[in-house]
Amino acid sequence: MARLNRSVVLLTLIATLGGLLFGYDTAVINGAVDSLRAYFINPRFPNLADPAQANAASSLLGFVVSSALIGCIIGGLMGGWVSTRIGRKRGLVIAAVLFLISALGASAPEFPFAAIGHGGPAYMWNFVIYRILGGIGVGLASMLSPMYIAEIAPPKVRGNLVAWNQFAIIFGMLVIYFVNFGISKSGSGDQWLNTIGWRYMFLSGAIPATLFLLLLFFVPETPRFLMMKNQEERARGVLARLVSKEDGDREIADIRASLQHHQSGRLLSFGGLLIFSGLMLSIFQQFVGINVVLYYATDIFKGMGLSTNAALFQTIIVGAVNLTFTVIAILTVDRFGRRPLQIVGALIMAASMIWLGTELSLGGKGMGALISMLVYTAGFAVSWGPVTWVLLSEIFPNQLRGKAMGIAVPAPWGWEYRVNWTF
Repeated sequence: MARLNRSVVLLTLIATLGGLLFGYDTAVINGAVDSLRAYFINPRFPNLADPAQANAASSLLGFVVSSALIGCIIGGLMGGWVSTRIGRKRGLVIAAVLFLISALGASAPEFPFAAIGHGGPAYMWNFVIYRILGGIGVGLASMLSPMYIAEIAPPKVRGNLVAWNQFAIIFGMLVIYFVNFGISKSGSGDQWLNTIGWRYMFLSGAIPATLFLLLLFFVPETPRFLMMKNQEERARGVLARLVSKEDGDREIADIRASLQHHQSGRLLSFGGLLIFSGLMLSIFQQFVGINVVLYYATDIFKGMGLSTNAALFQTIIVGAVNLTFTVIAILTVDRFGRRPLQIVGALIMAASMIWLGTELSLGGKGMGALISMLVYTAGFAVSWGPVTWVLLSEIFPNQLRGKAMGIAVPAPWGWEYRVNWTF
């Protein structure tokens, strides 16, 4: 029987900080969209009454807002190589460093070329570069955090513990929603928010990034990676901290057997359908449109007639629903199974999007539109949000997990980049 001891819990919590930063860095832009428009975009277009200039400004804003996804693609493509050559732990260290650089740089993109707060639109591309660096961190963490957890977790609770990474992602989003709301309330109105306040939103990410980086120096590499590098004694030492000797011996034998099987390491030797299934799971998790809510919820609510502060408060409600139903998924994923939750969640999301589309097409801006968005968020959170990561961490054989996830993880970011830019 697998033993869930304190070391397993602590290592899982540390690894989930990568997920928390994933959510934090993804959702921080939500509260800053209007400020980025005012600070970087509008000054570049002197006549926004001209439809051509207005469209160009909207397109440029979409690019700036979604630029982190370029980094996500890069980070996802790097993830397979990093996980197999550098290691799960050191890959997470790289992600933490990138998160920290991004938080500091995006908050002051003009530094050291101009006084902070006086850079203006000339330093928009500096901001984009820092966001891309943060996106690379997201791409790495999105693959390595659940992989690390899966490889240190006892088999009987692996699904539950991997799902906690998704909880951390959603919790990170909820935290930044509160932080953004608090920052918006602490200033003297939209003018302050558009010049100074948005900087504090990005800068706040330096706190969890620093904490994550420091804690990673105290975690071990995973037994599977150590076995891949022919370091069996170190792998046994790590397992001795995590499970009983009997379970540790069984795990070593399982890993050894999987590494000896299919020595060629060819992905397609495990079946094209398996690779295709993992790829499509990853693509549809993002392509269902959840990041539109995460990136633009404040703008959507402002489009319904709410003030900036009220719209930011509504995002907290969205985040709370997201978190609540993620917890439900965590508590039920090992009881009900992965596939039933995916099916139910897909049906809920489809129905709620039909409802929301109907509301908006009829000019609805009231409670119905809000509720349908919340139902959609709940449907995603109870299924495709956390369960997809559980599936991706489980369906690929040990030896090929890094390579397979290196394909599956970056696949959706290109689609998501297009969705977020054009929205």
